[in-house]
Amino acid sequence: MNACVRAVVRRALADGISLTGIKRGFQGLIEKDFETLDSRSVSNIIQRGGTVLKSARSMEFMSVEGRVKAYNNIADAGLDSLVVIGGDGTFKGAVQFEREHAVRVVGIPGTIDNDLSGTDFTLGFDTAVNTAVEAIDKIRDTAASHDRLFFVEVMGRHAGHIALAAGISSGAEAILMPETPTDIPALLSNLELGKSAGKTSNIVIVCEGDEAGGAFKIAEKVRSLAPQYDTRVTVLGHIQRGGSPTAFDRILGTRLGVAAVEALIDGKSGVMAGLVQGKVALTSFQDCISITHLPDTEMLRISKITNI
Repeated sequence: MNACVRAVVRRALADGISLTGIKRGFQGLIEKDFETLDSRSVSNIIQRGGTVLKSARSMEFMSVEGRVKAYNNIADAGLDSLVVIGGDGTFKGAVQFEREHAVRVVGIPGTIDNDLSGTDFTLGFDTAVNTAVEAIDKIRDTAASHDRLFFVEVMGRHAGHIALAAGISSGAEAILMPETPTDIPALLSNLELGKSAGKTSNIVIVCEGDEAGGAFKIAEKVRSLAPQYDTRVTVLGHIQRGGSPTAFDRILGTRLGVAAVEALIDGKSGVMAGLVQGKVALTSFQDCISITHLPDTEMLRISKITNI
């Protein structure tokens, strides 16, 4: 997100447009937590994880009164447009705010889950996958040394994009995710096939939102059916949300930040700037939040072939 903030500021300044940073998202709008931004304000942040503007959930913004307060603060500050970075919840709030008040809004997809339509990649997804793969590679060393079966849980409450990408990248023996049914007996059959072929370690990637449960629950089911396996569970958790962003995410944030400002300059509103087949594209907020972004079917097919 910092790469994106930096790009928004510098693209706007290139056209002489003044910028105000809003701290803590919609809550900052309500509390008038504003900061004037210039080129130096965003120096030396492209390599930093998280966001210098910070973020927060705002229950107050969900109310009509909260949104009126936010609009009054915007009007008082002389602002006429917003660039919002976030996911499904952020865009739902933006849609409602735009309907009620005379403010143009353009969005940028910022969620590690990669679950927004209108873009092939969201900010933070690539960094999260690389972080997960680095951890899984280390776990593989232990699994191989001690002949253990590891269940590694990655983030993704409703979408298995991280699980799929991390599973393929790390050569996991199985990937369990919400978009595909989890069959524990079939999983055990595949593990036995691998064992008979001489495999000395097994890693199963579990998306936290898998319908059969998280890694601990699934591991317990496996233990009850196949106690011969020495099973271990690792939950990667919030380490996937931090750290220095990958080059891909820095470039993506920069491209989408520039695109968002240029969309506003062109009079656009109510759209999200995303990356589709390598090109920047604008998609309406409504389509972004109403159409499910499913994992790539080719990736699913490949995972079944290469992870046996």
